[in-house]
Amino acid sequence: MSARIDFNCDLGEGCGDDAAIVPCISSASIATGGHAGDTSSMREAIALCLRHGVAIGAHPSFVDREHFGRRELPLPADGVYTLVREQVGLLSALCVQAGAGLAHVKPHGALYNLAARDASVAAAVAQAVRDSGEGLHLYALAGSQLAQAGRRLGLPVAEEVFAERAYAADGSLVPRSQPGAVLERLDDALAQVRTMLRTGHVRAIDGQAVPICADTLCLHGDRPDAAAFAAALRDALRSDGLAILPPGARGPAR
Repeated sequence: MSARIDFNCDLGEGCGDDAAIVPCISSASIATGGHAGDTSSMREAIALCLRHGVAIGAHPSFVDREHFGRRELPLPADGVYTLVREQVGLLSALCVQAGAGLAHVKPHGALYNLAARDASVAAAVAQAVRDSGEGLHLYALAGSQLAQAGRRLGLPVAEEVFAERAYAADGSLVPRSQPGAVLERLDDALAQVRTMLRTGHVRAIDGQAVPICADTLCLHGDRPDAAAFAAALRDALRSDGLAILPPGARGPAR
């Protein structure tokens, strides 16, 4: 088992208890206005992260509030590039105003999943991240096209795994439209996390053991029990002797 792990959660989405979640995590991805959020919510999330020493990331998405950014939209690669640059740039400017630094970029929802499998979209997202600021980490689904695209551009890539999402045999996330896509029970999520971190594999929904790399662990902040899940996951990671730290950081651990 690795001696450290980043524990991240999505913030500023207008749902969930951000104030209760933030003390449990080491990095946060803040909604940048596409699927949720506005300048007011971004400022509030930035302030919350600063108060608790949590690394700040941008969470750009397709502009689709009606479907919470979870519907793929027909956008060419150059449109994806522009979308990511604009949304990351907005949060970055607000960070500067608050005296904070931007640490990473993680696409949201349908954009995240599309970039995970589509090389051209992955390349556009990775280029946008590289052009948005030096040293930004790219959070990408473990083993995905986006992780590969980021490394080709020399970006520091954090391969991401999910606490309470089911996996398909190819390492992708099971679509939310399918039964069993979300792990509702805390015990199931804890078991999945421990399997991934201890064995380097995840048990796919069809029973296969799929190899996986885990640099950062994500919990979705929009689930109604996210705060309780966050506290339980933090305690489990600590009890297993893991330091909870953002990528590239040197203590103190969470």
